[in-house]
Amino acid sequence: MLFLRFMNPYSHFMRSLIIATFLIVNINLQAQVWSPFKHCIVDASDECLQNTILTAMPFLRINPDTRSGGLGDAGVALSADPNAMHHNAARLAFAENNVGVSATYSPWLRNLGIDDIYLLYLSGYYKLDKLQTVGFALRYFSLGKIEFRDENGQDIGIGQPNEMEIVGAYSRKLSDQFSASLSAKFAYSNLATGKIVGNSTITTATTFAADIGLFYRNKLGASGRRNYLNVGLALTNLGSKVTYIKSTVKDFIPSNMALGAAYEMNFDDYNSLTATLEIDKLLVPTPRKEGDPLFDADSNKIADYREKGLFEGIFGSFSDAPGGFTEELQELTYSVGLEYWYDKQFALRAGYFYENALKGNRKFLTLGCGIKYNVFGINLSYLIPTTNNRSPLSNTIRFSISYDFDASAKAPATVPE
Repeated sequence: MLFLRFMNPYSHFMRSLIIATFLIVNINLQAQVWSPFKHCIVDASDECLQNTILTAMPFLRINPDTRSGGLGDAGVALSADPNAMHHNAARLAFAENNVGVSATYSPWLRNLGIDDIYLLYLSGYYKLDKLQTVGFALRYFSLGKIEFRDENGQDIGIGQPNEMEIVGAYSRKLSDQFSASLSAKFAYSNLATGKIVGNSTITTATTFAADIGLFYRNKLGASGRRNYLNVGLALTNLGSKVTYIKSTVKDFIPSNMALGAAYEMNFDDYNSLTATLEIDKLLVPTPRKEGDPLFDADSNKIADYREKGLFEGIFGSFSDAPGGFTEELQELTYSVGLEYWYDKQFALRAGYFYENALKGNRKFLTLGCGIKYNVFGINLSYLIPTTNNRSPLSNTIRFSISYDFDASAKAPATVPE
């Protein structure tokens, strides 16, 4: 068994993230069954148990977009900006500028005094013509310094785990109101490469994946003041399973489906308000507990849900929950948000994120603001947890900086006196 200790204090979330990714833990549990009365899996004491879906490479689902971060993490149906690369690259086909770039810095566990865990995200796009747009994104997640210890508690060295994602996207308008996109990505996860767990050596996990996006944007209202309705659908992280220990069963990466809508109301030349709603679902098999007859039906000591193939896991994720349709609904997460703009120069944002208590129990309010000044744009977001299950971004300010190359090119040249 390999034991890890962060050089700084750390939360239960981070311990779970690391351990759930590459350590196999044998736990002897009593029989657990679905209760139709409590709508949950219960133990021998008839108490509800969490049945959270876990994946490898969870960093791929961390929202790096501070604009969306102020809107409860809703982003699949927002108007186009460089960070559409994370949510739905089909949005890029409707970009107003020819070129856009954004850089985001997200401190991680900062409210615990940790300063070496952070997420960096660089994204951008370039319009080839009126119909076609290409995009790129680079994500880097540093997990700080970690002390590694063996089963006897002996120090076996210090590591600096890190993870990375590289993405390229092609987005195209299929009509005046509709666009589609295809993204290809490479993901890399180095958590404890070279360390020994039992008789196995931990390796670096890598995978290739794809995103598919659809986006609809239509003008509404009279010929004068116009409103807009956006609808977005995105399938992200559709990629091969990974393992951190060779010759063991592989685990799913966080494939996800997001469906959302945004309604933009332009009251006059200076004031506009956008309301957005998004529903997300992980396209990953639902875990089954030991004691469930379908946990290991083939008796090979490996949970059957972990042995499913990629497409079997994706398509089966809509109907494989032990509690049937009721539990499937519990696996949905909801994001709502409001964004107010004054003169397209100053923005205020607020949002809320909801996840069922038995599927992770993430619930939080978000606040944000944005400023556009000449060629630069700055966005800030702040997360306020509403449960005891605190987020690593709790009470933390995230910020991003964007650059408008079109505005720079159009800016009048300074004439020397």
